[in-house]
Amino acid sequence: MEKKSVIIIGAGVAGLAAGVYLQSSGFDVTIYEQHTIPGGLSTSWSRKGYLFEGGMHWLTGSSPHLRLNRVWRETGALKSNNPIYNRDPLYTLIRGEKQLRLFRTVEKLREEFINYAPEDKAAINRLCRDITKFKNVHLLVSDIRGVKTKTPARPSLSELCGMIPACIPYLTMSKKSYGDYVAQFKNEDIRHLLRVVIGARYNALSFVYTLGAFASGDCGYPEGGSLRLTQNMADTFTALGGKIVYRTRVTNVVEENGKAIGVNVAYLDGRTAAHANSAAAHALDASATTSLEYDPHAHSLQATGVHGASEGSFVASDYVLVTQDTRKAIDTLFEKPLTERWANSMRRVVISEQNMFVCLGVKADLSHLPPTLVLPLETPFEAAGLLFNELCINNYAQYKNHAPEGCTAVTCLLLGDSYTWWNARKADGTYKQCKEELAVRFIACVKKYVPEIVGNVEVTDIATPLTYERYTGSFEGSWMSVWDTRGNMFTFPAKSKSIARVYFAGERSMMPGGLPIAVWSGRRAAQTICKDSGVEFVVPEW
Repeated sequence: MEKKSVIIIGAGVAGLAAGVYLQSSGFDVTIYEQHTIPGGLSTSWSRKGYLFEGGMHWLTGSSPHLRLNRVWRETGALKSNNPIYNRDPLYTLIRGEKQLRLFRTVEKLREEFINYAPEDKAAINRLCRDITKFKNVHLLVSDIRGVKTKTPARPSLSELCGMIPACIPYLTMSKKSYGDYVAQFKNEDIRHLLRVVIGARYNALSFVYTLGAFASGDCGYPEGGSLRLTQNMADTFTALGGKIVYRTRVTNVVEENGKAIGVNVAYLDGRTAAHANSAAAHALDASATTSLEYDPHAHSLQATGVHGASEGSFVASDYVLVTQDTRKAIDTLFEKPLTERWANSMRRVVISEQNMFVCLGVKADLSHLPPTLVLPLETPFEAAGLLFNELCINNYAQYKNHAPEGCTAVTCLLLGDSYTWWNARKADGTYKQCKEELAVRFIACVKKYVPEIVGNVEVTDIATPLTYERYTGSFEGSWMSVWDTRGNMFTFPAKSKSIARVYFAGERSMMPGGLPIAVWSGRRAAQTICKDSGVEFVVPEW
């Protein structure tokens, strides 16, 4: 029987995961990706020998005790070439000669905090109780109803029972703000330390759930980070016979008689359709190799730009799976914006979590400093109209292949609603200047706490929401969706109800998104396509 074809839009984590499962299940799968490398928002880039981790700071599902870990291994994301590193302490606040550490283990956290701030003993014990209640809460992985498979997945009774203690706190903390939860502590340094865990606009539930996941032994960092993890997935997909066509943008889904029949594509950087088809036939372009075993500094998010498009062509397929940011796709990828109930709901509830990403290449060995420093500021640091009372510095001195010998890659995330501000700077022509000024002010602020950088910064790089929007196509250049105090947990459908044979996957599939939702949704979409086509869902061996 002739294989049914699937076009996947986007080679991010969701698209790669779906591609692996669909190719294993007997489909003929082609992924179109506008960038030169796989990964989407799970990405990194290099400048003059410094590798900046721009997408993943920990991986939910890294623990082998979780069913999600099996999904990461089935899709090829986790292999022997990227063992997991569980950093502890998670964060270290530095104030003069004193340090305050946020540990994974609840009892170590309790002891550290009470010794530092005995006046907060009651609030510290409350935090520890909340973390303990959420230690067993995790993303459940199960099969969709009606799918045929020889390897069924369903939550165990012990998994479900382990989540019961979190039920009542779930309801109350989802309505409470992260800031209000942290405000219960009298000690200023504890507040500084706890405020860097997630974005300020989230609810308290997101915060406690995150600490619970760390306490459970999950959320480690795979060696090689985003590049190696997503390249592993791409290699797994192409080894199964799947095809990835890079530097190719899908301009729209083509419909006929109420169903999708394929897509229109535009080839970037002046390529022709013949060149693109040749690249697809050879799976991964040689120029797109990003595996750290070969060259960890081969690619640059900004230097490898998407600058223009040559005339494209129509590509037919039996099914179309959209893994490009769904919030953007529902408005831009179809002849008319989708107006299905879930799409309208998505427009109402999605608040994009944006970030400014500051990167420094420091000609100094900072391995004597903790991997993640929290700097409490006497004067708030201003960036894009936002004020930050503390800076969280990621120090990659102890990580392999992130900098030349004796040097250190340093990064800092500044989370918040900055998309409109940067858009205005782009419009008035001051965008580049403002980025340069931000870098100068950032260095001036950090050098008070890390004097080793004085005179040693040889690389600066700033990514804004516009950077991520340009290179990944994400809605407002955002990573995730803000799960705020409205407390609503939304899960969006895996397929369109108005256009047959159109499916969706990606981190917008469930609030608040991120890597676990991306890989889960890719698996769910693959199962949905298998069910609708009467094909058995096959899990690849690993």
